[in-house]
Amino acid sequence: QVQLVESGGGLVQPGSSLTLSCAASGRTNIYVAAGWLRQAPGKESEFVCGIRWIGGDTYYADFVKGRFTISRVIHNNTVYLQMNNLKPEDTAVYYCALSPSLRYGRVADFSTWGQGTQVTVSS
Repeated sequence: QVQLVESGGGLVQPGSSLTLSCAASGRTNIYVAAGWLRQAPGKESEFVCGIRWIGGDTYYADFVKGRFTISRVIHNNTVYLQMNNLKPEDTAVYYCALSPSLRYGRVADFSTWGQGTQVTVSS
């Protein structure tokens, strides 16, 4: 069993930066990749970005390229999401998630999700 605990969400103004963290515990060694997903009110969940545990290859949704950066620290099973130049449309609950395969570019690729952390971008 794996547990994912996100932190770092909050209310920020447009143009601000925010860093989310995700601490993974349990049988994390069976997962190949980690990622961040989000869900805005009244909308379906969408893929934000993903990273392979070994090698660190990353993949981003077009709407965050150049603004968001995903990273991981292997020895403490932590995944980060650095978000810069935040926009009101980035407002959503952000979920950390794990993928058991080499696929980590879609919501459906992730089998284990955290409880989520709210990010609100508003002036």
